[in-house]
Amino acid sequence: MAEPSTAEAPILHQAESDPHGFVRANTAVAAPPLVPELRLHLASEVVPLWHMTEAELNATGLPPPYWAFAWAGGQALARHVLDHPEVVRDRRVLDFGAGSGLVGLAAARAGAAHVTAAEIDRFAGVAIALNAELNGLAVEIVVDDLVGRPPAWDVVLAADICYERPAAERIETWLRDLARAGTLVLIGDPGRLYLPKQGLECLATYSVATTRELEDTDLRRTSVWQVLVP
Repeated sequence: MAEPSTAEAPILHQAESDPHGFVRANTAVAAPPLVPELRLHLASEVVPLWHMTEAELNATGLPPPYWAFAWAGGQALARHVLDHPEVVRDRRVLDFGAGSGLVGLAAARAGAAHVTAAEIDRFAGVAIALNAELNGLAVEIVVDDLVGRPPAWDVVLAADICYERPAAERIETWLRDLARAGTLVLIGDPGRLYLPKQGLECLATYSVATTRELEDTDLRRTSVWQVLVP
């Protein structure tokens, strides 16, 4: 890996020495368009993280900051949970691939008995903790790959997980195993290429406002799907 440039080095140093400060410095507090009930630390045009390319991030040794954006699938799934709190009320909920933690926070707000937000990116874990504090909600944060773990939740919520084929297929196999074990599994997805073509039931569809910095459109049609048991 190339050494970070003079401009990149302070970002790397801050991220390593003060991850909470790094998240705060590179985000602004805002409510996602479809979920105004919750506020998140999000990247925007006014903060440096927004303008960094993937190559620049790689040069710093930092993973892409997926946690800094309210992706369409997560917004739709969070909206569905808030509009239908009976889905999670008094249940143990896993927000898988949690990113900013938006979906898990929606579940906590809707009355879940316990929410676990799982991510493999430690900076996402920091962002989730800050977002939970910001909204006065409690979630358990796990920074680990949970794929393959036996069922330990009543409900699993997974948004924006169908970007890359190998990962999507691996996750799909696990989610179907959980559904067969009796777990309610819901997926939020804006029509990504590797969303399974069968074995899903569409529960709701939303039009989610997006930005062309992230998507190829200003409004993305996004659905909430339930994983069915064969």
